[in-house]
Amino acid sequence: MRSKEDFLLRDCRGMAVPDPTQPHGLKLTLEDYPYAADGLLIWSAIEDWVRTYVNHYYPHASLICNDKELQAWYSESINVGHADLRHESWWPTLNNGEDLVSILSILIWNASAQHAALNFGQYPYGGYVPNRPPLTRRLIPEEGDPEYASFLADPQKYYLNALPSLLQATKFMAVVDTLSTHSPDEEYLGERQQPSIWSGDAEIIEAFYDFSAKVRQIEKVIDSRNLDRSLRNRCGAGVLPYELLAPSSESGVTCRGVPNSVST
Repeated sequence: MRSKEDFLLRDCRGMAVPDPTQPHGLKLTLEDYPYAADGLLIWSAIEDWVRTYVNHYYPHASLICNDKELQAWYSESINVGHADLRHESWWPTLNNGEDLVSILSILIWNASAQHAALNFGQYPYGGYVPNRPPLTRRLIPEEGDPEYASFLADPQKYYLNALPSLLQATKFMAVVDTLSTHSPDEEYLGERQQPSIWSGDAEIIEAFYDFSAKVRQIEKVIDSRNLDRSLRNRCGAGVLPYELLAPSSESGVTCRGVPNSVST
């Protein structure tokens, strides 16, 4: 589990640099980077909401250190859930409010926005099996192989003959369709279809409504970015708008929508 800085600075190989003058503390080296630009908005909203929640229920670091259930949960997450990595030096500590804010923000981000960005765009990309075949029935022959000559003579025909069978392709399409589909009762980020569990805590209810309002505003920002013709990676001829991190969605395969958590 790592912070947003670690994700962008390490995983994106220098696509962001620390910059305290920026709203999120980071400056993208490539401004027209839809996943990172939209993701930072959502991360910041999640982090603000989590910080308000944590500071309300754990106003002092001693409360976190002395919460046996909380400490046991975190210890189990590391030592049992990731037993093979439990001795790594990069595990964050859980000694104060900011530690807990960081840990929870990462968990929520991974289960909501990160999952949505990776999952709900699968069908348009992989539903057409020749574009992303789940397997091939023939290896590309090496020089000297008996089939090498036929491969050189007509590579396209060789490739088509290597594709999955009709039955295999249909099964794969059905699976990818299911993975990419929002259910009619999907609950999206910032929504609660059931009565609030904080009905007796006005401060937390207000904080959640603030979070919901931020999420709705983020969607408007994303919509405006997708209409900005200067952003060549998300607007223009032949370019699909980047909506994988647009928070709301209808049911079905929509290539947008950020559910509260993984639901597949």
